[in-house]
Amino acid sequence: MDRNLLRAQKATGAIEAAVKRAATPLRNFGFPYRAPTVPRGVVVPPEASGLGAHYDTEWARRPLASTVRGVITEGPIRLAARFLADPEIVGTDRLADLAALEEPPPVIFAPTHHSHLDTGLMIRSVPSAWRHDLVVAAAADYFFDKKWKATISALSLNAIPIDREVTGRKSADAMRTLIDDGYSLVIYPEGGRSPDGWGQDFKGGAAYMSAKTGAPVVPVFIDGTGAIFGKGMKRPKPGRTKVVFGSPMYPAEGESTRRFNARIEAAVTTLGDEAITDFWTARQRAAKGTSPALTGPEYTGWRRDWALAERRKLGHVGLRRRQQRRWPNLD
Repeated sequence: MDRNLLRAQKATGAIEAAVKRAATPLRNFGFPYRAPTVPRGVVVPPEASGLGAHYDTEWARRPLASTVRGVITEGPIRLAARFLADPEIVGTDRLADLAALEEPPPVIFAPTHHSHLDTGLMIRSVPSAWRHDLVVAAAADYFFDKKWKATISALSLNAIPIDREVTGRKSADAMRTLIDDGYSLVIYPEGGRSPDGWGQDFKGGAAYMSAKTGAPVVPVFIDGTGAIFGKGMKRPKPGRTKVVFGSPMYPAEGESTRRFNARIEAAVTTLGDEAITDFWTARQRAAKGTSPALTGPEYTGWRRDWALAERRKLGHVGLRRRQQRRWPNLD
């Protein structure tokens, strides 16, 4: 019994020695073949995930991806916008002077945002001078939280991730570089889709980027998309929309971002009034300070919902959605 135990001990020792000899060369391989050692007391920060605001979209603007996106935007996106939203586009003549230049400058489009259809509608509606070099600022926490969503957003919409709450330095630098390279931007000043069908207060991202780059801001009002595929709706209901472009706006000398942002919001408010009335009426009410607020009435509850339903009946957009009831002839 002792001899067998001794033999087992010798065999185990031989195996350990063989493993040690085999593993000895691996000790000579350090960084980058294995992680470097970390001194005690040093906390290594976690690596960036590569998603969200850190997602790199540069690949989406290379020639092959741009060609694929051109096919997508001129095909499925334009068709979907046409059949789901049937847009009436107004005000592009206000951009004619910029579009007629030999090299139209980059601009920042600042539209209202009530639906995921808004981006496709903007791509279809923007004049051709800027349509093919258009970048969409999209919420990093929604469109870039998963790899497949980030890839689709970057490829089909030429979207870049931004923080919807605050314009971080990384996002601001990326947008400034794109404008310097000749790209135009779509920035939703409300920061996200309307939760109840009414507008939201504007954030200063578009005004800030305009002040930093010199690119003009083009206010845009989109009417009708909230009733077609608003937030919380499970499937779209085809309807009619109207896209109203305003005149390019520049920050005044010495004007703060806050005041410029207020002017942009006022311009979009006037365009919203124009969408349901006409140009002259909207300007008269703007001059008097009586334009209907984008954010709707101050009261809450069912009265606010009722007011929204009544507003959606106004203008050319509401005509198609209203059912014209035919009463029987009793004569």
